[in-house]
Amino acid sequence: MNALIREQFPILHQEINGHPLVYLDNAATSQKPRAVIDAVTRYYEWENANVHRGVHTLGSRATDAYEGAREKVARFLHAKSTEEIIFTRGTTTALNLVASSYARSVCGPGDEIVLTEMEHHSNLIPWQQVALAVGATLKYIPIQPDGTINLDDVEKTVTSRTKIVAIAHVSNVMGVVHPVKAIGEIAHKNGAVIVVDGAQSTPHMKVDVQDLDCDFYTLSGHKMCAPTGIGALYGKKALLQKMEPIEFGGEMINDVGLYESTWKELPWKFEGGTPIIAGAVGLGAAIDFLEEIGMDEIERHESRLAAYAIDRLDEIDGITLYGPRERKVGLITFNLGDVHPHDVATVLDTQGIAIRAGHHCCQPLMRWLKVSSTARASFYLYNTEEDIDRLVSALIQTKEFFGDAT
Repeated sequence: MNALIREQFPILHQEINGHPLVYLDNAATSQKPRAVIDAVTRYYEWENANVHRGVHTLGSRATDAYEGAREKVARFLHAKSTEEIIFTRGTTTALNLVASSYARSVCGPGDEIVLTEMEHHSNLIPWQQVALAVGATLKYIPIQPDGTINLDDVEKTVTSRTKIVAIAHVSNVMGVVHPVKAIGEIAHKNGAVIVVDGAQSTPHMKVDVQDLDCDFYTLSGHKMCAPTGIGALYGKKALLQKMEPIEFGGEMINDVGLYESTWKELPWKFEGGTPIIAGAVGLGAAIDFLEEIGMDEIERHESRLAAYAIDRLDEIDGITLYGPRERKVGLITFNLGDVHPHDVATVLDTQGIAIRAGHHCCQPLMRWLKVSSTARASFYLYNTEEDIDRLVSALIQTKEFFGDAT
């Protein structure tokens, strides 16, 4: 990626603790380009109104902007129609919608929900709650020593009792890209549906939900250059039509009587209340921005950075890297000897370098790794090899600072 792309992110042009900012916490949230900031500002300055209701000019403009953003999401994911795109607050809300509406209606005592131990809590706790509520059983696909999963193990874990397979497309800790298309084929062969957590994949690679043949797919806008508080759920139309809303009120109704009501058609029956209009506008602008660069080019850039980072990090004595050596996404999780990850992140912050430290909302995976927490550096389209060099240099200084602890 060239310097012209980096120039479009205003937040990157500052100093933190007297050093130029190196932002390596993109798996938590991405930074926003000027095009997205301007699109949200323009909406509030020229188009701000509630959608779908008003016949006045501003109402029409706002509705066009909101539904135009839905069209962009549908195109970005290669959905069959905009009816299959539900706006949500993000991946967490989308997964909870599927769990609360779809899963509770199809799962019963003895039915199975299949997961992995490396799922983000947002793709674990909702299914725990379903299992507790209906008497279903949670099953886990084994993790291989390098952090990948084996399709033979998927075949053994998914059975005729399985109703749902829920899995991240990309692990937010291990950096693994799971073969969700093949996993979906196994799920479908057994009469189950596959729910894909796309929070860590959608920003970094081309996603085609029709090619993947997934039943549900989720995304979070804030991880792909859009504002916080906006995301989307893709669902196959036939499944969404059978599902009941879980939020009720204005906007999602067709007719309201004193004792019963009916709902609007897809996708609006799931979008009760005033929607996240400005967020959707920002998400649409982010999609335009990413598509102009090209998702294939973004993936190639991140893959190169990941390879470079692994080679450079290998130079540091006492560092432990987690996950496979080969990876397509720019996400490296590590520990520096016995230095606590929070201490590592704190020292790096004094050098203007932002990384993540903690359990990354993956406590079961931390237990599988036999650690309490890890550090994580995650890259995006605006990061450079120079950023990685700064990271490595700062880690070496951290190691020297803590001395024997490493």
